[in-house]
Amino acid sequence: MISKTLLIVAHAPSANTKRLAEAAYQGATHPDIDINVVLQTPEQTQPEDVLAADALLIGTTENLAYMAGLTKDFFDRCYYPVLEKKQGMPFALYIRAGHDGTGTKRAMQTIITGLRWSWIQDALILQGAWQDEFADQVEELAMTLAAGIEAGIY
Repeated sequence: MISKTLLIVAHAPSANTKRLAEAAYQGATHPDIDINVVLQTPEQTQPEDVLAADALLIGTTENLAYMAGLTKDFFDRCYYPVLEKKQGMPFALYIRAGHDGTGTKRAMQTIITGLRWSWIQDALILQGAWQDEFADQVEELAMTLAAGIEAGIY
């Protein structure tokens, strides 16, 4: 059987957001799930990486009520090269938001609608002061997405 690939694109400028990226990778690479998992930063990720993926998980910070600039740069570089080729791709998002995260969520909804990717669930917004349970929530999200693509649910 051909293994599927989950691409995790995580903007992680701080120790806590690095913990979130690591939690996403850990959840997606759970021993009971047999898929390829690639973890990259937005600046590392190229259109070819998205084209090679069967699903995508993006992690971004909320900056000035919008996604991180490097996350936006990822979309600026990858949007048109993947637009017609990855429609329907399963997608999930987590936002590390100091305030409310709604501006980032709205912007991402617009982009993902244009790409015609398929949300597996509503955006996970990790709001307010840091809580250790944020990492658990991201791990669960990544595990759900990974298990779903392995099983062919998404």
